[in-house]
Amino acid sequence: MKILCMGSGGVGGYFGARLQQGGNDVAFVARGRHLAAMRKDGLTVHSPHGDAVLKVKAVEQPREAGTPDIVLFAVKLWDTDGAAGQLKGVVGPDTYVIPFQNGVESIERLRRFFPEKNVMGGSAYIASRIERPGVIEHIGQMSRLQFGVLLENQKPIAAAFLDACKKAKINAELSDDIVRSNWEKFVFLVALSTATAVARAPLGVIRADPDLRRMFEQAMRETWTLGRKRGVKLADDFIEARMKFAETLPAEMKASMAHDLEAGNRLEAPWLCGAVARMARESGIEAPVNATVFAALKPFIDGAQAKAP
Repeated sequence: MKILCMGSGGVGGYFGARLQQGGNDVAFVARGRHLAAMRKDGLTVHSPHGDAVLKVKAVEQPREAGTPDIVLFAVKLWDTDGAAGQLKGVVGPDTYVIPFQNGVESIERLRRFFPEKNVMGGSAYIASRIERPGVIEHIGQMSRLQFGVLLENQKPIAAAFLDACKKAKINAELSDDIVRSNWEKFVFLVALSTATAVARAPLGVIRADPDLRRMFEQAMRETWTLGRKRGVKLADDFIEARMKFAETLPAEMKASMAHDLEAGNRLEAPWLCGAVARMARESGIEAPVNATVFAALKPFIDGAQAKAP
């Protein structure tokens, strides 16, 4: 299978590497020092599931890689429109774009650029990042892809991609309701990113402190309430189950937004806690924790280069 990783960071870099190890024809879209390092020394993965050093096809523009069967769309949320625009001449009639991004608005955003029949849905579960140019660090055991069809015509390619993932030894599954699955990830990720970013602390600290733990739970509950308000079939006991799940995760785990904040990079807050606050207002409900955290993070949204007025 011919696969284009649109974004070669913690998600695209890691799962793209595993797919290449599984015998697929994979190309990685990157830029700057990360691109230069991949071209010079290949792509290195450090992971509890096995390290790898791969010679890879790294490109700056998607057109350099040709038309793929699958686009593993994994750019940061602020890059969505720009990256989709770069793909306009690359996505053919039989190419399927699967967003493995944070947030719950990627499907609608991508459908502005591509026909509905070419856009599927997906979620990635992994704690990973670019450790340094050309090197992906995977933290902990969690490593899973979940994706699903939105239209009947997508079933054959979804099955083929699932087979490719299985052959690459990726823990992957087809969801029978990918919109609900995306919200399930969103509910938890909003809480994790909110707590670890605003506290500048890892999950172990959040779990151990009663006030931070309550903030974590309340951020999750607000997002769960919003999803239910919007008709998403989230389980009644979802929050309790996710709190138990949080206990199983590495104490050093942080959301990617917390890593970006520490590094002085742009933040995905407008599409995470900010999106919850925005959609809650639109739905006529309150989301005070997410709204407050979004306000606290606003001076840092554009990264270290942003200047206070």
